[in-house]
Amino acid sequence: MKTDAVPGDYVEVSLIKRDYEGILLESPDAERGIVLLKLDSGYNIGFIRKDVSGIKILRKAEEIKKEIDVKRNKEKPNIAMIITGGTIAARLNPKKGGVDWLTSPEDLFKFYPELFELVNVVKVEVPFMKASEDMDFKDWQKLAKVSKKLLNDSNIKGLIITHGTDFLHYTSAALSFFLKDLNKPVVLTYSQRSIDRASSDANLNLQCSALAAISDIAEVMLVGHATINDDYCYAMPGTKVRKMHTSRRDAFKIVNGNPIAKIYPDRIDILSNHNLRDNKKSVSCDTDFLESVALVKIYPGQDPDILDYYLKKKYKGIVLEMSGLGHAPTKRARKGWTKKLKEVQGKGMIVCAAAQTINGRLDPLVYSNGRELLDTGIIYLEDMLAETAFVKLGWVLAKTTKRDEVRKMMLTNVAGELNNRLGV
Repeated sequence: MKTDAVPGDYVEVSLIKRDYEGILLESPDAERGIVLLKLDSGYNIGFIRKDVSGIKILRKAEEIKKEIDVKRNKEKPNIAMIITGGTIAARLNPKKGGVDWLTSPEDLFKFYPELFELVNVVKVEVPFMKASEDMDFKDWQKLAKVSKKLLNDSNIKGLIITHGTDFLHYTSAALSFFLKDLNKPVVLTYSQRSIDRASSDANLNLQCSALAAISDIAEVMLVGHATINDDYCYAMPGTKVRKMHTSRRDAFKIVNGNPIAKIYPDRIDILSNHNLRDNKKSVSCDTDFLESVALVKIYPGQDPDILDYYLKKKYKGIVLEMSGLGHAPTKRARKGWTKKLKEVQGKGMIVCAAAQTINGRLDPLVYSNGRELLDTGIIYLEDMLAETAFVKLGWVLAKTTKRDEVRKMMLTNVAGELNNRLGV
């Protein structure tokens, strides 16, 4: 079988009893006897090469790109995108057996023609290409500044940010605090599986993100699969979401809160109250962040002297992930934390408490151990997620290190991080 088709071409693969149409994919070196095809459904299929009677080119890869460009028209709303890396911006490299970053926005768009059925992507920014585990607060600051510029563009109706999954919930929390007077939707989305895998979740996530971006929901939100199936997504509050599974398509779950909306590829159903779009507002940035904060998990028998390390390194704040309703080993334990907590706070360190149980609200007044720890001066952060608390503490300490002011700001609901309606 001879053919001039190359990976990326839209082709017709002929077998004895049936023909298939789709985008021709590159076969791994170890599977040269296989013809790989991405069907219009988004799923990949493989054929044994000797069973293929012919491969006919229907459209060259270059023509497919031109078709996508042509689909932009004045009747569709305009959005902007920020591409940062992660699996959603990666494709399989069969020669490596892993994935590589897409090198240009055009590479990304080529795989998502459905996105252009809904919106015009008129501006694209690529401030960096990183896996989310390689990001830190400086990347959050850069994202916030780029987002501000795009959101204040009157030609842009909303913003989609593509992002890696591992630390996505830190970024969504950071942008929730960093972007002030939000006027339009800011939608962070992802995929757990790369775009050229049959089970990729990228396509539905982007389609639903497009609907969220042109909605009236002026919030920082994360949009992704609500179930393991390709049926609908949830719009999730940026400060109330956490990655809860290593690989499932519905990896992100809302913690101590509710979804903003349920989004299908063709419609959006609003589920809870939210800030409304207001094009008269001008977004500003509040991106100051104190790097010397840490997140520490309490475990049985943990030595409290670990806090001396953070004092020596001149850390200003610690968020402790505490057990149960807000507990750590007390003075009755072999390695109690009570004395050390008083000591480090006396030296100026701010210590906050979040729940390692994830769901629920802290309440140190239920048991005597909790009361003992509360008396040391710890700031108990109610139902705030530990990751959100870490981000907020760095943001707050950049403004003030005075204990009373820090306490007041940490317990003030700035971006939906506290849910006063949640029971214990």
